[in-house]
Amino acid sequence: MAVALLALLVATIIGAHVEAGQRSADALAFVLAVPLTVPYAVHRRWPMPSVAVVLAAFLVFALLGYAAYPGLSVFVMLYGIAAHTDRRQSSITLALSLAAMIVGLTRQPAHVVTSADVTSSLLALGVAWLAGENLRSRQARWAALEDRARLLENEREEHDRRAVADERLRIARDLHDIVAHAMSVITVQAATGHHLLDRDPEAARRALANVETASRDALVEMRRMLGVLRDDDDEPGSRAPVAGLAGLDELVRHVRDAGLAVELDVDEPLPVLTPSLDLAAYRIVQEALTNVIKHGGPVARVALRGTATDVYIAVSDEGRPGPPTMPQSSTGHGLIGMRERVAAHDGDVRAVALSDRGFRVDVRLPLTGAGSRRAALAHGPLA
Repeated sequence: MAVALLALLVATIIGAHVEAGQRSADALAFVLAVPLTVPYAVHRRWPMPSVAVVLAAFLVFALLGYAAYPGLSVFVMLYGIAAHTDRRQSSITLALSLAAMIVGLTRQPAHVVTSADVTSSLLALGVAWLAGENLRSRQARWAALEDRARLLENEREEHDRRAVADERLRIARDLHDIVAHAMSVITVQAATGHHLLDRDPEAARRALANVETASRDALVEMRRMLGVLRDDDDEPGSRAPVAGLAGLDELVRHVRDAGLAVELDVDEPLPVLTPSLDLAAYRIVQEALTNVIKHGGPVARVALRGTATDVYIAVSDEGRPGPPTMPQSSTGHGLIGMRERVAAHDGDVRAVALSDRGFRVDVRLPLTGAGSRRAALAHGPLA
């Protein structure tokens, strides 16, 4: 557009008919054509400086009395500013353009510029401004509608996921009740069979048959319900081996692909963890990094240390500019999940806001998995 404006203005200067009292085209006129048109190429990045250059060149061009009329450059610049900046800057540009246009037209000889020319030029400025404002408003409305549609779609998907999660939680509770009932029956019948084995073999045989029936029924129910929990709608990795710290590098790679820089510091070798403890440690790091993606950034630091009795995990971030986005006492699902996993292994978890806007999550998982609360988290090796 800037190149087209420059070519058109040069052609206008060359073909302008010089009236009495006007100045014919010279080298300076062609030099002024550059600041009259080229700033349009950068008006989105530097709006007001571009306007200042164009209007200053327009006034110089008009005050020197050239026969050519460079008003089109002002019209196009006003339209671009109104379409691509905010209302305040476009209003300032409109006022400055009107003033510059009036000054420029009044400097022309009276027999060249009539009152109709002045009126049409000022109206053209108003039309250019209104056209740009209309385009900007429509684009803003479309962007708002797209954002709202995206938000509604995300809310619907989140509602569906929550409904599925609630249903699976109910199924898991039912599974717990079934297994607990079956184990109670098996325990009682096994004890009965053991007690009657010598005195009444037939009764002992019936007790063992009851144990067999109860265990078989429980296995059938477990398979059925686990089949529901692992339906075909799960993500492709849902049937993969249970995650653990061995997959930490892969987790970090995925997080980095999502745009979060991660620094991983693992004190090798870590102690041997039970499968449940290994899974809990992995999920804690995963939840903490998810919270950083949502609330913090742009850099997360993950540190793991092991002692003879405990495993320590620390995840921190630098925080975004501005005040913290998540209070220290946050009850978000991520921290709730961490606390539940840590509590299941009789550990400690602490989430604190750092002074530089970031957050830090410290976790201690005892290797014994029960009763060992001697090492306070504040005195752990990652404190």
